[in-house]
Amino acid sequence: MKICATTLGETAGDLLSMTLSVGYAVSSLILFGVFIATLATQLLSRKYHPLLYWTVILSTSTAGTTMSDYMDRTLGLGYAKGVLILSSILLAIFTYWRVSEKSLSVTNIRTFKVEVLYWMAILFSNTLGTAMGDFLSDDSGLGFSGGALLIGGLLATVVAAVRFTKQSRVGLFWIAFVLTRPFGATLGDVLTKSEDRGGVGFGTVGSSAVLVTILSLCILYVTLKRNGTENAETAQ
Repeated sequence: MKICATTLGETAGDLLSMTLSVGYAVSSLILFGVFIATLATQLLSRKYHPLLYWTVILSTSTAGTTMSDYMDRTLGLGYAKGVLILSSILLAIFTYWRVSEKSLSVTNIRTFKVEVLYWMAILFSNTLGTAMGDFLSDDSGLGFSGGALLIGGLLATVVAAVRFTKQSRVGLFWIAFVLTRPFGATLGDVLTKSEDRGGVGFGTVGSSAVLVTILSLCILYVTLKRNGTENAETAQ
């Protein structure tokens, strides 16, 4: 679901900024506003709602796409500098979180402060992932497919580490979480770009429609499963 949401964030962000010619700056303002609105709703909620949670995840992904593109292209920083700046910001968030709370665990978030840090980490990890994905696709020489294969291989390594090693699960979670964004960015480029540029030519509209459908079905499944579990517990 995270990979689907981050890929949709890439295609939907590009749909707004490029296909609809809104531009990176205006798109960033619009999508960051959507992120703030959905985040405020999430922070005010007293329980977990799958639809709301994944809406915020998606809003961080779309906002992160246009924020990264604005930094790298409109401001002219370039992908490498963008990755460096965003990596530093994300590291600062993690450092403050670890020092102040003695943990980076996401399974026991019970205070407003920690939840805000959690969502800030997600926002900047998604923004970083866009810059990293664009760097791999455009500047590294790997191309869209090569970048997706590289990040996919790294994600597979994390899965193997979870299954076969005793490495910190918290650390592996955040590594996987950050990696899903460049994977989504490169996969989004594979879906949207034309065949002569190494993609499959679905375009931003077609790709976004397919990804919305898949993510919606996943959210529906999770919601029904959660409601079934709660009903069973109530009956007992």
